[in-house]
Order: sequence, then structure tokens, then C-alpha cells
Amino acid sequence: MLEKELKRAGNVDVQLLGSSAEGVFGDEGPKLTGFAAFKDSFRRQEPSALDIDPNLSDAEKIAIMTANSPLSRSLKSRHLQMISIGGTIGTGLFVGSGSALRTGGPGGVLIAWLIVGGMIYAMIQAVGELAVTFPVSGAYCTYSIRFIDESWGFAVAWNYLFGYFNGLALELIAASITIKYWNSEINTVGFIAIFYVLIVSINFFGVRGYGEAEFVFSLIKVMTIIGFIILGIVLICGGGPIGGYIGAKYWYHPGAFANGFKGVCSVFVTAGFSFGLTEMAGLAAAETANPRQAIPKAIKQVFWRIVLFYIISLTLIGCLIPYTDKHLFASSSVDASASPFVIAIVNGGIKGLPSVMNVVIIVAVLSVGNTCVFASSRVLAALSAAGLAPKIFLYIDKRGRPIAGIILQSIVGLLCFLAASPKQGEVFTWLMAIGGISGFVNWGSICLGHIRFRYALKKKGRDTSELAYVSQCGVWGSYYGLLICVLILAAQFWIALFPLGKKPNASGFFAAYLAMPVILGFYVAHKIWSKNWKLYIRWEDMDIDTGRRDLDLDLLKQELASEKAALAAKPWYYRVYRFWC
Repeated sequence: MLEKELKRAGNVDVQLLGSSAEGVFGDEGPKLTGFAAFKDSFRRQEPSALDIDPNLSDAEKIAIMTANSPLSRSLKSRHLQMISIGGTIGTGLFVGSGSALRTGGPGGVLIAWLIVGGMIYAMIQAVGELAVTFPVSGAYCTYSIRFIDESWGFAVAWNYLFGYFNGLALELIAASITIKYWNSEINTVGFIAIFYVLIVSINFFGVRGYGEAEFVFSLIKVMTIIGFIILGIVLICGGGPIGGYIGAKYWYHPGAFANGFKGVCSVFVTAGFSFGLTEMAGLAAAETANPRQAIPKAIKQVFWRIVLFYIISLTLIGCLIPYTDKHLFASSSVDASASPFVIAIVNGGIKGLPSVMNVVIIVAVLSVGNTCVFASSRVLAALSAAGLAPKIFLYIDKRGRPIAGIILQSIVGLLCFLAASPKQGEVFTWLMAIGGISGFVNWGSICLGHIRFRYALKKKGRDTSELAYVSQCGVWGSYYGLLICVLILAAQFWIALFPLGKKPNASGFFAAYLAMPVILGFYVAHKIWSKNWKLYIRWEDMDIDTGRRDLDLDLLKQELASEKAALAAKPWYYRVYRFWC
């Protein structure tokens, strides 16, 4: 099957050495037990030798290498679905929404999250279509390399990788600040060490360890938000200990918007930060046993996460807290006391629950840090396979762990101990600056990659009938997603240059917009290094076959037609359920 796949990519000479259950890797030898098995699991998983035609383009060679990564394929459907529902809910929602409310008011928050949420839904649908069709190592980073331009893919991937690298330290520093909610004088270094060891240990258990941990973390977050929504409705209706109907009075006084149009523009990045890592379902595709079945279900859950966990909860927050509330003006952007969820409970006169909510915030922080380790090691392995990172990071052991990438992330993650510095708030700000707007650049690149893929498919005389999953938003959804990302990047440039309520200054500009110069620097450096001066990959040169697990397209079309016919015979309510779930 692998030989057929590689030849489909374009006259590739393939020499397969050895075989295994997957038909890709060599024989692992006799089974070991006990410590010997544990020790042996860290040995390198040797892939079969691939004698690739040197006349192929760089994009085609990259496609072949990333399509044949020896990563484990043991992530289950329930893991992927729970990761999509609540896996990336973290400080952006629980804490960052407080500063957004203060800056934009309840109307600004709702507008920003609705617009960004719509873009996210269109983007994740594009990810779903590409990831089901090409469940390859590196996922969305690889798609930019294959369908847009190698230099652009390199720049976006490395900048996003820096965001992941910072993510572990960033989230652990956030955890240390959250712990100070109970005692501002406490030394948090010991807690950070415990959290650090926990996250690194989880990732050394492999993708199954990550999946099980995220399943539990996400379940806790989802149950908490559902509980808060119920509590919020009760408090708004006057059913709390303090009593008194609240309704929408804070929308009238002090008002719906805190700083007008500029205030709304200032909220977009916070909204984007809260949706960070939503595309993880696509990155995990290469390690999913059955991406054709698991990914569409997981992708559809994102709609409910946007509506239930973001829009509804933030609408309730806007009704429960005026944007002038003194608690929103905490000294740190990640101060747990500035969490609107905590403030709403405190203002409602409920005792005990604020501490419970802060425990959940810590769980959310650990969850996102855990995801950063998982994501960075996989993206680094994909870049290494593509020849865009040192080959050592292509080291994947017999349990399918990109062990070199996990070790590097663990070393960089030691920056978390900067939390012991009295300048921890400043450290947090600059670590955030590196990742800042990179999410919008990556999401826009995903949408553009989907547009380019569909264009190549059409020009080659083929259509969506050969795709196991088709984006519910179609290619126009990706156009919308790309447009929104461009507009938000422009708005953020304006805000970075002329900050709200402050005079223009270089420090503030780079704290808000540092990611863009970094991306452009990587892009130009790769152009010079590779001497590849073309602006984009022509449709004639795009490889739209390598990496497919369903290589027999005629058989796939028959199966899809049979599945559609079976679904059409079901009652209308079942068809509606399947569309959204």
C-alpha cells in the first residue's frame, strides 16, 4: 500500500525494507517484559528505507515524509471528541475574558467572541476536511507547506512552535499566580515543580497518556461551565443569597460598550487567545486509529463549545458584572481574582465556590500546558521530517513518542521557574507577546490552504465526491475565515500602534505585535536559504494524493455513496442530529 501511495505522488522509486502490522515499519523482534520492555520502548522506531526520486519538488518530498511518520495511532474517538469540546478552554476564557469585559464592555465582548467564533468554526471545518483526507504528521503546518508555499509554511510553523514552547512556561506561571489567590505571600515554586513534573510525566506516557489526561481535564472544565451557566441564570433571576432581579441592567448602566469601536477592536486578540489550540483535532489526526470516523464527530463538537461554553457563559458574565467592577482591574492579566467567573460568584454572595472555581482554573491551566507539550513535539517532528528542523527531532521511539521533541519542550519549559522572580508579570507579558497574534496567522493559513487545495482539486478535474469529509462551510467558509483573520490583524496593528488610553510606544507595540516581525523574518530567511523565490505553489505542482489512508478512490466513492443513501433513509430528526453531532 505504501509503495502504491508513494508512486501516486509522482514516479517515486520506493524500496521497502522489512514489514510490520502497519506494513511500514520493521519487525520489532521478540516481546519483552518488565524493565527490559520499559527500556526497549525508548529505542528508535526505525522506518523502512524510502528511496525517493530526487527529481520531485520539495513539497512532494515533504508530503511523502510526513505521510509516513511512525507516530502511534492509539488515540480513541472519545479522547478526540472531549479534546475538541473542552481541551483548549483555559485562562483565555476563565481569566482573560475579565480584561476583555473591562476594555470592551459586555457588548464588545459578545461581538468579538461571535465574530471570532464564526471564523473558528469555518476554520475548524476546513481542518476537518484536510485532516480526514490527509491525516499526516504536523497537520495544519504541513498543509501550508503543501498547498501555499514552503517558505510561508516554514515561517508559520516555527512561529507557532515558539508559541507552543512558551506555552508550557506561560501556563505554569499563570498557575503560580492563580495559587496566590489563597495566600499572596506563598512561595509558589514548589507547586510549579509539582505541576511541571506532572505535565512532563503525562507526555512520557505517550499519546494514550495525553488522551486520558485531557479526557479528565476536559470533563472537569465542561461540567464546571455547565454548572456556572445554571448558577448564572439563577443569580440573574434573583435567586442567589443576596437576591434581587439583575436582568440586563448592566447593559444600560454603565452601558454595553466601554471604549466604543476601539474597545471592541482591543478585545479581538483576547477572544482569539481564548480559542487557542482549537485546531488540535487536526494535529492529533495522525495519531488517531480511525480519523475518517473520529475527526468529523470531534470537529462538529466545536460548534457546541463555541455556543454553550463561550457565547452563553460570556453573555451571562456581561449581565452579572458591570465593566466598571473594581475587581476587574487586578494588577496582573492572569490574576485569578480578576476572573469574571470568580467575581460573579463573589458578587452573588456565594461562599466556598470561588475557591472551587480557582481549582478549575488551575486544572484548565495544566490542561493547556499539557497540550502545548503534545503539540510542540509533533510539529517539531513534522518539521524535522520535512528537512526544516534538525534530524534529531525525527527520533520517534517504539511507543510512537517523539521523544526528542518532548525532551526539548521540557527543557524550554524550565522557564516556568521565572515565576520566582518579582518580575513574573512582566515575564508573562513578553512570553505572551511571542505567541500573541500567531494564532490568527495560523488560522488564516489553514483557511488559505483549504482554498488552494479545493482550487487544485477542481483544476485537476476532480471534485469533493472523493473526500471522506467535506467542510460544512464549504470553500466560502474558508474565504470568510481568511478575511476575518486579515481584518483582525489589521485592527490589532492599529491598536498596537495607538494603544487604548496610552501614548504610542515601542515597548507596547512589540508586546502586542511581536509575532508578525518574527514570522516575516522566518519567511525571508527561508527564501534566502532555500533560494526558492516563487510566491506560491502552482496548482499543477500540488500533491493532492500523498498521505491519504483511503487510496482506492473508486472504492471510497462507493462507500461514501452507500453511507449517504443509508443516512437519507433515516428520519429527519436523526439527519439533523448527525449534521450537528
